Amino acid sequence: MNETDPDLELLARIGNNDAQAVQEMVTRKLPRLLALASRLLGDADEARDIAQESFLRIWKQAAHWRSEQARFDTWLHRVALNLCYDRLRRRKDHLQADSEEAIEAPDSGPTPEQQLEAQSQQRRMAQALDRLPERQREAIVLQYYQELSNTEAAALMNISVEALESLLSRARRTLRSHLAEAPGTDLSGRRKP
Repeated sequence: MNETDPDLELLARIGNNDAQAVQEMVTRKLPRLLALASRLLGDADEARDIAQESFLRIWKQAAHWRSEQARFDTWLHRVALNLCYDRLRRRKDHLQADSEEAIEAPDSGPTPEQQLEAQSQQRRMAQALDRLPERQREAIVLQYYQELSNTEAAALMNISVEALESLLSRARRTLRSHLAEAPGTDLSGRRKP
């Protein structure tokens, strides 16, 4: 077994129907899955659905996991990304993303004015992320929000590190451009009412 993969022992226990191992896996992986799906989808409810489906796949796969193919965490991120992309493809045909609904300011004691400013910045960032091409958004989310290294993110995306760096460079440039637009306009350039 690959001793560098910290999830192998837990997977083996899940494969043996250990309820405590299932709880440990949820505690260990749920926050990052929710963060990944929320950033890509812009919808907290859909993010929970993605996390739930990802855990169902863990439980189905646990008894048959083959560590020589990939690190478990890499496989799990790939599953979650694929599920997100399935949702985005379906959504593209039916609905526009409502990113304002998914973003809430954390309750850390700032003044109401600071909360409004933080919400505005988060909304603008979410809108700017939504406007990025899919692969650029994926690269930004994996590196900045999931805090993966370039090597890990490139492996998840099945591209070279150089290609990832190129995507990140273009994405950052585009984000800066979107965020630099006049504060009195929305990200499409239209004047706010």
